[in-house]
Amino acid sequence: MATANADAAEVERLYELGDRLSSAKDKSQHAADYEAIIASVKGQNVKAKQLAAQLIPRYFRSFPALGTFAMEAMFDLVEMEELIRIQAIRGFPLLGKDAEFISKIADILGQLLTSGTAFLLSFLSSNVKCGYASQVLSCISEENVERDAVHKALMSLIRQDVKTSNSIPHMHFDTSDSLQPLFKHVESGSEIREKIICFLRDKVFPVKAELLKPQAEMERYITDLIKKSVQDVTGLEFKLFMDFLRSLSIFGDTAPRESFQELIEIIQAQADLDAQFDKIRVQSLTKGHFGSWLGLDPAFI
Repeated sequence: MATANADAAEVERLYELGDRLSSAKDKSQHAADYEAIIASVKGQNVKAKQLAAQLIPRYFRSFPALGTFAMEAMFDLVEMEELIRIQAIRGFPLLGKDAEFISKIADILGQLLTSGTAFLLSFLSSNVKCGYASQVLSCISEENVERDAVHKALMSLIRQDVKTSNSIPHMHFDTSDSLQPLFKHVESGSEIREKIICFLRDKVFPVKAELLKPQAEMERYITDLIKKSVQDVTGLEFKLFMDFLRSLSIFGDTAPRESFQELIEIIQAQADLDAQFDKIRVQSLTKGHFGSWLGLDPAFI
């Protein structure tokens, strides 16, 4: 009973801190309240942590001096039990409005694409044979909720990144963006690469017209990311990336010959043709099979 009362009091205290911040005209004068909210992450109260996962992102931009402190608390929250983790995931896009943290948040969200799957496999291996059908179905449902939360958070982050980039004249696309950390996982061959590739295929590639702005610069940028990422992929994954590149305007039917040659060079590098075939064989494959696969006229190539 004493523990329950203490937990309820802690939750009530957080609500009071949140209400005070909400009503404050100058929130910067209430840094101590925000620090107290962040500190609650270290406690044992699950409901308090869920509430903290909502309040930390909500007032994040009002306390830039506490940004790193708040971000570390959010990273701690995604390592906790599912209810807390999902709440933290949903709050990440608000933190991503600060360009300083976009890359790290995208990296963390990318890693979380596998967290629900790992839990599901562990549960199934230990419970399916015991006949716990209802628990299995519940586990699958929970895994889907977390996966959807990660997908939505990542897409929100990417859209924010595009909007911010387009609002800043002459902004260059570098390591502060949201796409590069995802492609890094593909490039490095990490254990989450398959989940990242599925996310890119199902969520990012279909809305390329919305996300790749300004078009020419961003199409070139994502092409460079893909070229680095396809060094060690399966045949199906490679075709997925090549089909996507062919859908870009810089490799369209009206693109210069050099663009098509770039696609062929990507294929040659992937197949390691220089090591396996002589020069004549390479030329034959280039003009025949590769050109046909890319939908190009061999005479043009």
